[in-house]
Amino acid sequence: MVAAGLALAACQDAGVPKHMKPLPAKIKAKMEQLNMDAKAPIYIRSFKETSEFEVWKQRRDGTYGLLKTYSICKWSGKLGPKIKEGDRQAPEGFYTVRPGQMNPNSSYYLSFDIGFPNAFDQSLGRYGTNLMVHGACSSAGCYSMTDDSAGEIYWLARDSFIGGQRSFEVHLYPFRMTAENMARHRNDPNMPFWQMLKDGSDHFEVTRKPPVVGVCDKRYVFNVNTGSKLNASAACPADMRVPEMLEAAVKQKQARDQQIFVATAAKLDGQDQVAAAKAAADVAARQASADAAAVAASPAAFANPVVAEGNAASLAIGGVPAPDMPIPVPSPVRMSMEPAQVPPAAEKKPGFWDKFKRRQPS
Repeated sequence: MVAAGLALAACQDAGVPKHMKPLPAKIKAKMEQLNMDAKAPIYIRSFKETSEFEVWKQRRDGTYGLLKTYSICKWSGKLGPKIKEGDRQAPEGFYTVRPGQMNPNSSYYLSFDIGFPNAFDQSLGRYGTNLMVHGACSSAGCYSMTDDSAGEIYWLARDSFIGGQRSFEVHLYPFRMTAENMARHRNDPNMPFWQMLKDGSDHFEVTRKPPVVGVCDKRYVFNVNTGSKLNASAACPADMRVPEMLEAAVKQKQARDQQIFVATAAKLDGQDQVAAAKAAADVAARQASADAAAVAASPAAFANPVVAEGNAASLAIGGVPAPDMPIPVPSPVRMSMEPAQVPPAAEKKPGFWDKFKRRQPS
């Protein structure tokens, strides 16, 4: 009977368009377990670095609980925002999906457009089209899932619209916005942008509700109250405020995170210095080994030249004087003692004729 029932269900599903298929019974059971209505609003966030795609759903108390985490089958590019058409970058940021962005006739099983570029992207001149969450496990800037995962995500979004949700948020992060991860990526040029994303993530972590996202002064703002309409490219209104209790809670979390960030960054800097010193030592050791091998292979090429004594030209490099340098000459020999004294001649004794001459009158 069970087998017959499964076969009947399969036959019934075979005639149902894929975008109209019901959610699996297992997910429905988990919703009930988590105190969620089947058609309650949803909220999505994803993380490139770990290829995780989370679907959160509103509980009956108004907060959101994690319903299921899917594996992203493929995303293209690298960590960082999408800038322009053709850069093959999967976007990062805060996006809104409305019923008109759902595509039941997608060439990639089922899909929905995430809404890139949003007001923030447009204020910075970023552009691109057809950035989707879809099936088929193939990406050129999209977040691609398996067909099974894309189907479940599509059906969850469909049911939330049927239940009255007018739009749902899709928040796309480079990685989980923890203090430790921020420290790991502290030297990345995208850090100022990611700090904005972390601010939005912090609002969700504190409230367990998707933050209300706005854009002014070419930056994201969250859960702000203002009597003026926000303009993405203009200065933020002077009366813009975050509710006091919420702001205090977010700042308290961020102060704790900052302490962890500083400690983690210092530790990582120390590890980087040790790694750099080791790398330099390894390079020196490899060079010394290569030099020793070269000497062993051709000892004659490295022998010291023999300098011939008395040959001034041989004192130059290779027996040839260096350009513009005189040939060296031997230094004069210094005197090491006084010259020998010549003894005076001995006095000659007078002979007979000498004596005779002295006696003669002058």
